[in-house]
Amino acid sequence: MASHVQEDELTMSSDDLLQAQLELYHHCFVYVKSMALGAATDLRIADAIHLRGGAVTLSDLAADTRIHPTKLSHLRRLMRVLTTSGIFSAEVKASGDMVYKLTRVSRLLVGAGGESSRRRDLSPMVGVFVNPVAITAFFSIHEWFTDEKSAASPSLFEVAHGCTRWEMIAKDASDDRVFNAGMAADSCLSMEILLRECNGVFGSLGSSLVDVGGAHGAATAVVAKAFPHVKCTVLDLPRVLAGAPVDDNLTFVPGDMFEYIPPADTVLLKWILHDWPDEDCIKILCQCKKAIPTRDAGGKVIIMDMVVGSAGPQQETMSQEAEVLFDVFMMYIDGIQREEHEWRKIFFEAGFSDYKITPVTGIRSIIEVYP
Repeated sequence: MASHVQEDELTMSSDDLLQAQLELYHHCFVYVKSMALGAATDLRIADAIHLRGGAVTLSDLAADTRIHPTKLSHLRRLMRVLTTSGIFSAEVKASGDMVYKLTRVSRLLVGAGGESSRRRDLSPMVGVFVNPVAITAFFSIHEWFTDEKSAASPSLFEVAHGCTRWEMIAKDASDDRVFNAGMAADSCLSMEILLRECNGVFGSLGSSLVDVGGAHGAATAVVAKAFPHVKCTVLDLPRVLAGAPVDDNLTFVPGDMFEYIPPADTVLLKWILHDWPDEDCIKILCQCKKAIPTRDAGGKVIIMDMVVGSAGPQQETMSQEAEVLFDVFMMYIDGIQREEHEWRKIFFEAGFSDYKITPVTGIRSIIEVYP
């Protein structure tokens, strides 16, 4: 075997070897792009460009983001990474100045400029993904895979931090705010689009809906506005609902989804089941089944989550990579992004009889599950 490998290496040209080295180093440096994006989000660079009319020079950007004067050249280097990767764009004016502009990606990082911008501002979600407590968990991945002592810890997070992700959120108010702000930002953007594009799914909610794990009701508020006749309820833990806003269109019920879900025609699970292993998902789904009426009476569960590979072989490379990266990211809390056969398994084990998947452009699908 060793001689065969050596022969393969000898057949590689110098160009092939150098190209392979380039690709390897590129893979090693990908995390720097995430860190640069996190820095740009914290500095509110997209807001600075937006407030300058959509184009800004480096010196104006430094002034607006309060960059220390000694760091101007380093800001240029940061922006070079962000423009090369397509987060922002750049062009050289006749004067020789480099001018930075927004792209369709960085427009999702604009929070200034009115209600419309705020509804599309996903910068809080960047704070969830590019979060030091999540990232540092992956430094324990070798130990988690191989160390006998880590076998009792189901998640990378527990190996790294000595507690579960949910325990840390419960005891760290700042971390809790970051997490809830991210979930709310995702809901504000995605729910309006999904209600518009998937009317067949949401047009048959019945007269009542309960959003399980819905926090402060960002997703449910969009549903209530679109369907005023639907009685909308949010179920979440008491500590989560303690800071919920007053909303006449929503009813907030403190509780544990593993123990009880209020009765409703429709149960909504948005980005909930990917947080949990199969056995816990089955417990949650069993409570969902108890909460809804029969299929003939209009009962169903709507799951907004990823179905890995649902777009088939024609799926774009970026989408494929985003799916599998997100799946490994979820390992840090012992979560999982599931393929269809894995979804089917937990649905039927929880006692449901049928389901329907509606793929949506982007990172998730909608699954209707019927009793």
